[in-house]
Amino acid sequence: MIRNGRGAAGGAEQPGPGGRRAVRVWCDGCYDMVHYGHSNQLRQARAMGDYLIVGVHTDEEIAKHKGPPVFTEEERYKMVQAIKWVDEVVPAAPYVTTLETLDKYHCDFCVHGNDITLTVDGRDTYEEVKQAGRYRECKRTQGVSTTDLVGRMLLVTKAHHSSQEMSSEYREYADSFGKCPGGRNPWTGVSQFLQTSQKIIQFASGKEPQPGETVIYVAGAFDLFHIGHVDFLEKVHRLAERPYIIAGLHFDQEVNHYKGKNYPIMNLHERTLSVLACRYVSEVVIGAPYAVTAELLSHFKEPKRRGIFRQIDSGSNLTTDLIVQRIITNRLEYEARNQKKEAKELAFLEAARRQAAQPLGERDGDF
Repeated sequence: MIRNGRGAAGGAEQPGPGGRRAVRVWCDGCYDMVHYGHSNQLRQARAMGDYLIVGVHTDEEIAKHKGPPVFTEEERYKMVQAIKWVDEVVPAAPYVTTLETLDKYHCDFCVHGNDITLTVDGRDTYEEVKQAGRYRECKRTQGVSTTDLVGRMLLVTKAHHSSQEMSSEYREYADSFGKCPGGRNPWTGVSQFLQTSQKIIQFASGKEPQPGETVIYVAGAFDLFHIGHVDFLEKVHRLAERPYIIAGLHFDQEVNHYKGKNYPIMNLHERTLSVLACRYVSEVVIGAPYAVTAELLSHFKEPKRRGIFRQIDSGSNLTTDLIVQRIITNRLEYEARNQKKEAKELAFLEAARRQAAQPLGERDGDF
């Protein structure tokens, strides 16, 4: 297991309010192409207790039940570990969540979004813990999914840069990506991301730099926030004993100007939430200039002297371009994965609908 802690040395678990026993919460999943939707699920889960343990499935398990993951299990473990609401990561967590797993890690209950996760044979992976009353549900984040992000890469349009409603042509094309003919799955497809101040407030720490903290400014696109970004920010975090890292994010149009194609894959507000969810980041500048000016440094009370720039090698060769290349190379596999996933979910929904329509005495609880 990988212990994070929440800023405490050694990641020691703290007691709950009033000295009571800490409520331990379990979440699990693939966490492939970790985005702010995953982070928001973990934020909500952490708010339900005092200590959050996250189980992450292996590549083999994901391939068996769902299809090929975009990222390797080691990459996914580290990405989840970097989310600030996570206290502990359990690698190689079983795909089906059982009472045995919850008991092994002394968890009171598990939390999942209000969608559904199915095994290769179409069974609800949370069936056992639901029946035992040790299951809680949180709201699924609208406007983002791994399926949607993969679709943006393959469709090569720039519609996601706009905060305006998608054109009907784009929506029809995007919403059909990797879906079954005539599919009507309520959990897949594309929904418009709505940027609100509340979302940012929920993700932000709200803490100003304190006396004795070293303010460090970094800037970039931080598109498809990935392990390369995490490695970089972790190294920056180590530059000072008490770092306060401010991440500047460039406007979509600026990123598109220097990167071209349909970059950034995530729009500015989506990228803001992804970066704010990282445990190494204290604050974000939305729409930071490409060039760091004296005025910008002055605004954050940085010394107006020169010689304060450092170049940090993240040690990772992963880039947004390489992620997109992985998707393009395996396009047919990912489309087949999405179609297979939706087919199982539709079959499950239909079975549930038929059972609900049966007289009470005829129900056996087996889908």
